[in-house]
Amino acid sequence: MLREPSLKDLGYSSAERLRYGVLLLDLQMIGMLIGGLLWGILADKRGRLSVLFASIFTYSVANFANGFVNTIEGYAVWRVIAGIGLAGELGAGITLVSELMPPHLRGWGTTLIATVGVLGAVAASLVGDAFPWRTAYFIGGGMGLLLLFLRVGVGESLLFSQLRAQGHVPLGNFFQLFRRRERFLRYLYAIVAGVPIWYVIGILVAFSPDLFREARLEGVRASQAVLYAYAGLSIGDFATGALSQLLRSRKKPVLLSLFASLLLATLYNLLPLSRPLQVYGFCFLLGAFSGYWAVLLTGAAEQFGTNLRATVATSVPNWIRGSLVLSTLLWQGFQAFLPLRASALAAGLLLYAIAIGAALKLRETFGASLDFVEED
Repeated sequence: MLREPSLKDLGYSSAERLRYGVLLLDLQMIGMLIGGLLWGILADKRGRLSVLFASIFTYSVANFANGFVNTIEGYAVWRVIAGIGLAGELGAGITLVSELMPPHLRGWGTTLIATVGVLGAVAASLVGDAFPWRTAYFIGGGMGLLLLFLRVGVGESLLFSQLRAQGHVPLGNFFQLFRRRERFLRYLYAIVAGVPIWYVIGILVAFSPDLFREARLEGVRASQAVLYAYAGLSIGDFATGALSQLLRSRKKPVLLSLFASLLLATLYNLLPLSRPLQVYGFCFLLGAFSGYWAVLLTGAAEQFGTNLRATVATSVPNWIRGSLVLSTLLWQGFQAFLPLRASALAAGLLLYAIAIGAALKLRETFGASLDFVEED
């Protein structure tokens, strides 16, 4: 949301803002990949709560620091650190709520986390429009620290505490995910099924000004596109979570969302949209039908034992976010012989095909007991 105003203020041209914008986003996602592994392992070894607090503190400090940058190099360093910090919160929160709530209600708990959390991006868009970009970063950092104080009263997971007290079960061993083919495939399918979410947010929405500038449509603003997309995501996350509870399934809502999102992404890249409001309307719908985030992550957490659950629930969303690096590379690769929108569509069709194949392989976990461990 602050890509255009911040890089423009730092003196970069339109072409440089696009190139450096991709670079900063990719570096942040690489940071999230690193953080996803780091925080996930620590959450299974040291506890869900300590990781929740440490990750919030890290990304809050990084946001403050971003408000002081004057070079692309400094900007890049702090976006990596922000990515590392941000990587821990969602997975630790999903794991904690999943283990604290009864099986028939846990879907509502994780749905509320995702729905309310996504609204933070709507707030960020409003702040980004209302304040200079440096001030917006300071506000973001301050809100993170406020959140840290509000979560002081949260309790640790009883399932984790009991398992840790036993002392003989290996906790947070990331390599245990790869020791059995079936376990690794469970992990891989959950990651690949979520890749289109960040294709939509990271390419179709974040770079909407560039996509439609090529089509001679001026006036599309990334901050507004993100606002509409995340408003859609918050509604979509709630609706998909409710549908999951109604259908008593994690898998079916994911597949329905993927097919609807594929159709919308295709139309978004093919239709001759002539007004910014039409673009924003598509961004809202794309967000709404990409809102299967909570259901997918809840299903991922439910598939793995308590000794690996936080490692999975924290690393899966960050591998999904980090997949944006490969998605942007794929998009840039198609740009060698296709226009921007056509190359975005070509990349999307390939990513959706792979994701739908993975989603079909997901294990159904609605209402499953979480009181088990992964054996070597």
